[in-house]
Amino acid sequence: MLRWALIFFIVALVAAVFGFWGIVAAAAGVAKILFFLFLVLFLVSLVGGLMRRA
Repeated sequence: MLRWALIFFIVALVAAVFGFWGIVAAAAGVAKILFFLFLVLFLVSLVGGLMRRA
């Protein structure tokens, strides 16, 4: 999932260079959502792993 967030971020950067601002906004929004979803799932799995060991 982090890979997809990075891909959308790169798409947003390339689109910004060429001046496609609508695509920039959409790709950056998707990248942000995927990154935060990855972060939440990572923290949940981290806490779950710590609870299982205790």
